[in-house]
Amino acid sequence: MMIGYARVSTDEQNPALQFDALQRAGCDRVFTDYVSGVRTTRPALDQVLAELGSGDVLVTWKLDRLGRSLSHLISLISQLEARGVAFRSLSEAIDTGTAGGRLLFHIMGALAEFERALISERTRAGMAAAKSRGAVLGRPVKLSTADIVSARRSITHAGRSVRDVATGLSVSRSTLRRAVVRTLKK
Repeated sequence: MMIGYARVSTDEQNPALQFDALQRAGCDRVFTDYVSGVRTTRPALDQVLAELGSGDVLVTWKLDRLGRSLSHLISLISQLEARGVAFRSLSEAIDTGTAGGRLLFHIMGALAEFERALISERTRAGMAAAKSRGAVLGRPVKLSTADIVSARRSITHAGRSVRDVATGLSVSRSTLRRAVVRTLKK
């Protein structure tokens, strides 16, 4: 039996392209995860791996849909091979049911990991360049220093509860607490 596995990184992304390709390839069933590839827990992948048996073929649209890294891909494929399960990647035309496919898998896996490392490197370089130009990275600050000082005064001197003050500032209690602690450390 041919079983497909699709993965998109977020709920906003659409797995239709992967579904279509997997169905055209003849997959009887397709399992889908809506999580980042770096996540260690992927429920649909766990389910498909549990259901695969000897003689089955796991099919993905691309190598990077299956593994987090080259070592993770190699580990997964080795586990599948030990159970008599073959692996096919449609975009890279890899089929581990053949010797040439196994060789190509290792080569493509190394290239995929290299590409991911380059993207990460470029992202870090871009963030460093933005910081050097004075850009502030990360989430915007929800409370100004004046808001925090006023909130501390309201809690300590006026006896208002953290909940009331946080509600008045339209933030959660934990956001208010973190902001107050952050200003106390300065």
